Amino acid sequence: MGIMINKEDENVKLTERINADLRTSAMATSDEDFDGDYVESSAYTKELVKTGRFSWIWIVLVALAIISLVFIIMF
Repeated sequence: MGIMINKEDENVKLTERINADLRTSAMATSDEDFDGDYVESSAYTKELVKTGRFSWIWIVLVALAIISLVFIIMF
């Protein structure tokens, strides 16, 4: 489907018509009762604990273990 436009007035009318169609289709597809995915209220998140401030030590230890394995394999 195509429309040939020659005048500026017709362009404005077409733009308004397209915007109205988009608005109606957006309203038709939107669900106003949906407030989110409610992940925070899930049962499994009640037992989760935030990462402590010493978690960087585990990252360093894993990196050192990988480096030491590389050196053991290489030599």
